[in-house]
Amino acid sequence: MIDFHCHLDLYRSPHWVADEAQRRGVGLLSVTTTPSAWTGTARLAIDRSAIRTALGLHPQLASERKHELSQFDRLLPETPFVGEVGLDGSPEHRSQWADQTAVFRHILGACSQGPQKLISVHSRRAVDPVLDLLDQFPNVQVPVLHWFSGTRAQLERAMLRGCWFSVGPAMLAGAKGRTLVSAMPQDRIVLESDGPFAQTQRLGLHPWDISQSYPWLASIWEFNQDRVEATIRANELALLSTVDREPRGL
Repeated sequence: MIDFHCHLDLYRSPHWVADEAQRRGVGLLSVTTTPSAWTGTARLAIDRSAIRTALGLHPQLASERKHELSQFDRLLPETPFVGEVGLDGSPEHRSQWADQTAVFRHILGACSQGPQKLISVHSRRAVDPVLDLLDQFPNVQVPVLHWFSGTRAQLERAMLRGCWFSVGPAMLAGAKGRTLVSAMPQDRIVLESDGPFAQTQRLGLHPWDISQSYPWLASIWEFNQDRVEATIRANELALLSTVDREPRGL
């Protein structure tokens, strides 16, 4: 079981979360929001085989941290994982749109050169612009749309682009989320917590809480839970094989 989108460094006690995930045998992809957070966050993976660290620059921080793109480029060869990156079209972030677009375009350009990267992509209220930019970089073959919340037509477009989808308990707790997940390809879905920000029943999610997704998926897919778990595990291995031929710990 792997949490493909978790802000490990932003938990109140990240070392405890890392140790507990390791103890429980839960893999996690620790996404970062700025390149300057990479070094400290990557240290959390030392001697913890279940953790991988992604290099990111969150769209909500694009204007504030665009000067860190040179640092992003320098660090990119150190990891096959990128995230959290993308675009955010929410009203409170529209003033940063030009910077968001420039930053995301730069990141996709960097990722399109060299070995394939798994990219965890933020697309809130910006699915079409995200897909427009992805279409400009066909060498980027493993985009994973985190907590997809677009329309059915946008979902169809993302599926045609070959996108993967990371979904979690908070998304599945809502009727819209379940409807979208029911239309996603079953072999392109992996799990995420989006902890510590995402919540269910007013409780923040931890990486191991992604197991709460299994009953929802069993209902949506009309599978028993063993088959759901087997499907998700097969998806995890397929996704990781695109970027890491020996996905130790994950």
